Amino acid sequence: MIDLLLALWPLFAMIVAGYWLRLREFPSEAFWPGAERLNYFILFPALLFSSLARAPLNNPALPRLALAVLLGLGIAWLALLLLRRLRGWPAGRFGAFTQGILRFNTYLGLAAVGSLFGQEGLTLAALMLALMVPTVNVLSVWSLTAERGVSARSLLLPIIKNPLILACVGGALFNLTGIGLPGGTDRLLSLLAAASLPLGLLCVGAALKPEQLSGEIPALGWNSALRLLAMPL
Repeated sequence: MIDLLLALWPLFAMIVAGYWLRLREFPSEAFWPGAERLNYFILFPALLFSSLARAPLNNPALPRLALAVLLGLGIAWLALLLLRRLRGWPAGRFGAFTQGILRFNTYLGLAAVGSLFGQEGLTLAALMLALMVPTVNVLSVWSLTAERGVSARSLLLPIIKNPLILACVGGALFNLTGIGLPGGTDRLLSLLAAASLPLGLLCVGAALKPEQLSGEIPALGWNSALRLLAMPL
């Protein structure tokens, strides 16, 4: 337990620091949206690409881990569909619950895995992310648009344009070539990747606006309980 706390408290300290810095308007209010875009389109994809380009794709644990991830998402999705039918949720409410329960904070998740399990754990997490991001994207888009009809294009376009998915696919394909990252590229990607998770955690904190949540406390409570208690089961 102590080891877990020692590994995780710096991550939450970074989130609190990001929240405090935004309240102090440091460096400026305009900084945070730009920092988030930089991380989403450049730094975090560099982390994913470099992790998957070096990943041991022949790891015997990968099929079992992938099956556990997909089964977990599938069971949660079926439970949400059942709850929607029982409670008569409109598309907006159903979509909010779907995203709140199935989506995940990628920055915090990978930072926690890296702190607890090192580079090997981070590499496995990046591999699972390659499965989870497109799956959750498709389910989220469908949940928000199913009532008015949904086309294959509207489901696939967010996946094709998602820089995280592109980085995962690109890294895995590059890995399969077996040629390795040439001429200092590995070092360049490592430098970009090293900035990703700290900046991402600061941006998570800067995006927190608890004053806007006062009217949704019951729904948030249900959402959090299902996410934290039911999903791990």
